[in-house]
Amino acid sequence: MLYQRLATSAVLISVVLALIYFDHRLPLGGLCLIPLLLFFSVGTAIDVTRLWKSAHYPVRPYPTQIGVAIVVLIACIPLLWPLSGEAYPADCPVGRLGWISVGAIVALGLAIGNEMFRYRPGEKGAAGCVMTASFTILYIGVPMAFLVAIRGLGSPHWGLAALISLVAATKSADAGAYFTGRAIGRHKLIPRLSPGKTIEGAIGGIAASIGVSFAMFHWLIPAMTGAPIDYPIWGPIAFGLVCSTCGMFGDLAESLMKRDSGAKDSGNLLPGLGGVWDVTDSLIATALPGFLCFAIGVAGAPV
Repeated sequence: MLYQRLATSAVLISVVLALIYFDHRLPLGGLCLIPLLLFFSVGTAIDVTRLWKSAHYPVRPYPTQIGVAIVVLIACIPLLWPLSGEAYPADCPVGRLGWISVGAIVALGLAIGNEMFRYRPGEKGAAGCVMTASFTILYIGVPMAFLVAIRGLGSPHWGLAALISLVAATKSADAGAYFTGRAIGRHKLIPRLSPGKTIEGAIGGIAASIGVSFAMFHWLIPAMTGAPIDYPIWGPIAFGLVCSTCGMFGDLAESLMKRDSGAKDSGNLLPGLGGVWDVTDSLIATALPGFLCFAIGVAGAPV
């Protein structure tokens, strides 16, 4: 199991690093990462809708998955705009974040419209399908769209460095918690939700995330942007705490939904890691808080 986990992680990390390299080198920042974000977004939606279906909740899998993709794609409009030959207009009334709301409203409208089209008198389940679609779109599509927003922050290199920092701080907490828990974990964290998680593992995850945050702020971001960043001395500590604690919340939220549905795994697309949802659960919970950390300067700003 551990071998499969490490092998799958190595392949996944290699693909991600290759796309990051090309995204850093190509002039139109963000384009190379759009397929990756779509893979993780739709893959997570597939896992979640399968969970709803196995638990006998009313759900329309394909329209729901398409709705998640719509939110992410519409949020990418500012990144795709330069393909027209012009920079994204600074005075656009929608701004950059507004496209996330537009995407969510369009996706929810399509989910409702789909039920209107399918509805027949006497049939039940339309309201339930709208509810599961709405939750899935808001739970997956909107946070993933905020990852797009982080990529679009500031200059192209700054946005990419910020996104890498968020992912690194979040996933290092996952890894730190896993290995610390295996090594010295004794006291269960919330056994009714996740019997394998321990308090020692949680502390190890927080420490790992803070350490990685310091490394990101001090070395990686300046190396990628070509200039130091201005951040408060407590910034990496706060950023690491936010990423690790929110990431654990996201992990436990997935555990809650799996237990309530009677499922052991979210999927099997990624051997050793489970489903795509098992990779994105923590990122879903850290996307918005991480964006706010960069937006208000807690996680630094380019000098």
